[in-house]
Amino acid sequence: MDREELLVKCPIFSEMSQEDLARLARVSVPRSYAAGQAIIREGESAVAMFIVSSGHVQVVKGAGRDDHVVLATLGPGDFFGEMALFEGFPRSATARAVESTECLALSRWDFLAELRSHPDMAVHLLAIYTRRLRQAQESVVY
Repeated sequence: MDREELLVKCPIFSEMSQEDLARLARVSVPRSYAAGQAIIREGESAVAMFIVSSGHVQVVKGAGRDDHVVLATLGPGDFFGEMALFEGFPRSATARAVESTECLALSRWDFLAELRSHPDMAVHLLAIYTRRLRQAQESVVY
């Protein structure tokens, strides 16, 4: 699967134009990880988001502790670390390759440079993030 195909399957980019997807594809970078290798670590500064192109990734809170919690297991087409695109806060969890894994990395700097150059991209993202926030709020039981 090429970079644009991977990006369009990612829900946060799925409504972007082909031109916007092509721009993001050009600045995204394929990365390879061995089984057990950390892709991001809890507490590190967030500098990029990742889309899994092959293999599987486990997202863990408290990695390395006896009381760690597995938050998710992700496969091809899934993504993680997307909040890094908008903020540089420390990572809230560790993501590690379960097996040999390929990801597409999109750095915060490259993403923000594209948004500054093409502000219409931000309009699409606002709609998507607002919808995701609404869905998250609806799933909370009060």
